[in-house]
Amino acid sequence: MADGVVAKIAGQAAREALPAPSGAPPHATVTVHHDIARVRVSLELDYPSDLAAQCAAVRQRVTLRVEECAEMSVPEVDIDIEHLHSTQTRLGAGRDRRLR
Repeated sequence: MADGVVAKIAGQAAREALPAPSGAPPHATVTVHHDIARVRVSLELDYPSDLAAQCAAVRQRVTLRVEECAEMSVPEVDIDIEHLHSTQTRLGAGRDRRLR
């Protein structure tokens, strides 16, 4: 199976593992060698939040989905957190900020 196909499976699995979209959707890159897939997922997450728990959920879901759909072993899923989005900033962005 091609690297790009497995990367699409991994990217979709990462989206499924996250509670809500916090920015750009996760992006996965994969290197396949025989029946082994090494996966790297780039994420944007909300902060403050339990970053370790979210990364663990992504690793678990990506591993499960790639093993099920591509029938490949996934010995590692590397996570890159590209951006953290402040939930306070996002909540305040919708407020009316007119000066009086």
